[in-house]
Amino acid sequence: MAMASLARRKAYFLTRNISKSPTDALRFSFSLTRGFASSGSDENDVVIIGGGPGGYVAAIKAAQLGLKTTCIEKRGALGGTCLNVGCIPSKALLHSSHMYHEAKHVFASHGVKVSSVEVDLPAMLAQKDTAVKNLTRGIEGLFKKNKVNYVKGYGKFLSPSEVSVETIDGENTVVKGKHIIVATGSDVKSLPGITIDEKKIVSSTGALSLTEIPKKLIVIGAGYIGLEMGSVWGRLGSEVTVVEFASDIVPSMDGEIRKQFQRTLEKQKMKFMLKTKVVGVDSSGDGVKLIVEPAEGGNQTTLEADVVLVSAGRTPFTSGLDLEKIGVETDKGGRILVNERFLTNVSGVYAIGDVIPGPMLAHKAEEDGVACVEFIAGKHGHVDYDKVPGVVYTYPEVASVGKTEEQLKKDGVSYRVGKFPFMANSRAKAIDTAEGMVKILADKDTDKILGVHIMSANAGELIHEAVLAINYDASSEDIARVCHAHPTLSEAIKEAAMATYDKPIHM
Repeated sequence: MAMASLARRKAYFLTRNISKSPTDALRFSFSLTRGFASSGSDENDVVIIGGGPGGYVAAIKAAQLGLKTTCIEKRGALGGTCLNVGCIPSKALLHSSHMYHEAKHVFASHGVKVSSVEVDLPAMLAQKDTAVKNLTRGIEGLFKKNKVNYVKGYGKFLSPSEVSVETIDGENTVVKGKHIIVATGSDVKSLPGITIDEKKIVSSTGALSLTEIPKKLIVIGAGYIGLEMGSVWGRLGSEVTVVEFASDIVPSMDGEIRKQFQRTLEKQKMKFMLKTKVVGVDSSGDGVKLIVEPAEGGNQTTLEADVVLVSAGRTPFTSGLDLEKIGVETDKGGRILVNERFLTNVSGVYAIGDVIPGPMLAHKAEEDGVACVEFIAGKHGHVDYDKVPGVVYTYPEVASVGKTEEQLKKDGVSYRVGKFPFMANSRAKAIDTAEGMVKILADKDTDKILGVHIMSANAGELIHEAVLAINYDASSEDIARVCHAHPTLSEAIKEAAMATYDKPIHM
């Protein structure tokens, strides 16, 4: 099957998700001048509440489109949860802990001998903090470059066109805008009866800054964040136990990949208690006692740990915005309801990122932000949540895009499966990272790629060939007929594609 033509795809992106409703109230004309006020009190074309991945990207894009833009951020540092206490610092620690683990357990097999390897935890945390500071300053530089007005403070609605801001300096100002975008992100989801003190009972934020390596760490929740942070401290020497209410880890993951992934984590000495419910916690002593029982009920067990990480998901953060004051509608989960153009039920008020339905991912929020301001500027935006990649940054990594095999079965879609193990990939064998596989799902009749799932070193980088293919309706044969450099890990994707529509060469 031939690759979709660029002309056809261009037409697709220009027409998809364009609302036909006359009530959108979005066809405004703007003065596209570059005059930016030094104060947020003058009227803006666009005001963004929140300076995380969705908010700061929306602000920069709006300014690039010639719109007078102000971004309000309560933290006093741009980048949101992701950059300050999420994606970025966790990846710094994942990399540092992996380097330590490799030096201690793998170097010798490659002929590199070291007499002793020690963890300098303060230095490791300092490297993480330095990376965060440099990146937040970098975003401030981008704001200045693009003439985005930056207001540091907590914003709340006075009206659909006015935001009252309590600045971090203790002052109060009103920021006015024709269009206001809510991009306040999400917060840690709490569990009944468990109080997070960020010392012995920690959220992901506290888990990034532990001053000592806990001998025993219990992780509540077997999702992306819990497994990543469990991996960090497990590599550094903690005995890690993961308690999960569901029957599987990372429930959204393809089942076959998930099983292989769990086996790999268990080989890394991570323990799992699935279908298990936390019913009580006692942190009055030196450590923490966690009382658990089977999810369906039964005998209770007490687990002991030095630190408990609560990683049971995230919830939209809209506290203090006074959304109800201006009549913005939310669903039962507290997510703001928007249409295809990210417009709420209140004219001139929009929402993007974690505060609206869809994957709670930084890169999804960024795409929301770009598309939203493109609509505001009279252009066409587009985000397809079914084609947003997801990555678990453990070792090996797990990355996916599109449908899982379970979803296709549930939807009654006829499909073919192509798989290729990294054990048969020459680069993976040469560098001793041969664990994992590539799995491709394609429509049985048309060969259109429906889903791709990768477990391997650098899976988070490899997945983007599949993301591009899925976004352009490519077939497995399209990938298979593209020349891939040798030797590379990406050849496993080519081989899996060959296995999907025909037969692989090296298997």
